[in-house]
Amino acid sequence: MTALLELRSVQAGYGAVRALQGVSLEVGRGAMVALLGSNGAGKSTTLKVISGMVKPTAGEVLFDGRSLVGMTPNQIVRLGLAHVPEGRKIFKDLMVAENLRMGAYTRSDSAGIKQDMEMVLQLFPRLAERSRQLGGSLSGGEQQMLAIGRGLMARPSLLMLDEPSLGIAPNLVIDIFAALRKINQERGMTMLIVEQNAQVVLKNTTSGYVMQVGRVAVQGASDELRRNKEVVESYLGG
Repeated sequence: MTALLELRSVQAGYGAVRALQGVSLEVGRGAMVALLGSNGAGKSTTLKVISGMVKPTAGEVLFDGRSLVGMTPNQIVRLGLAHVPEGRKIFKDLMVAENLRMGAYTRSDSAGIKQDMEMVLQLFPRLAERSRQLGGSLSGGEQQMLAIGRGLMARPSLLMLDEPSLGIAPNLVIDIFAALRKINQERGMTMLIVEQNAQVVLKNTTSGYVMQVGRVAVQGASDELRRNKEVVESYLGG
C-alpha cells in the first residue's frame, strides 16, 4: 500500500513547549489509521501540523508526495485533505444544510455538491430529519455527525478526525464509526483518527500509532495493538 500521507521526524511546539519531538508515521492510501495516546501526548498537534494550523520547526510532511510545509490551511484543503477538529466547531447559528454547504466552499461543481449532500444525509439520517434546524440545537452526537458530514462535503482524499467519540452516547459512537467504515469501503477514503477510546478505534481501523510525550512509542496493525501488553494496560483497561 503506497503512502498517501507521510511525516518524517516532525518537530513542533507552542512557544518554548515542544509538543512534537520527532514524529514519523505513514498513512497508506485507502487505509483507516488510529492515532492513540493520553492527554498531552501530541495527537491533536500532529493533526494541526498536517492541516497547516501549526507550523513545524523541523521535519517533513508529505501528502501524495508533495510537501505541505509552508502551505496555508486553505491551500491544504484544496489539495484534498479535510480536518474534523476536536470539539466539532460547527456553525451553531447556521442550519444543518447550510453547515454542510460550508464544507464545499472550495468546490464549484454544483452537481457533485448536490450528490455529496444527498450522500451525507443518507449516511446520517438524523441530519436529514433536522436539515432545517440550527446547528446549535442539535445534540452532541448529532453535532459530531454534522462536523463529519461537513468534512466529507470537501470530497477529501484524506479525512482526519480528532476525538470523534468524545462526549457522545455509546450507541451514537457505534453509528458514527459504522458510517466512517462505509465511506472508507465504498469511496476508498483514507482516514487518520485521533481517539482516546482505544477499544472502539482499534476495532474499526487497520493499523495504529501510540504516542507518548511527543513521540511515537508503539506502532502496528490494530489487531496487534489490541494484544500488546503495554497498550492494553495503558489504554484498554487491562
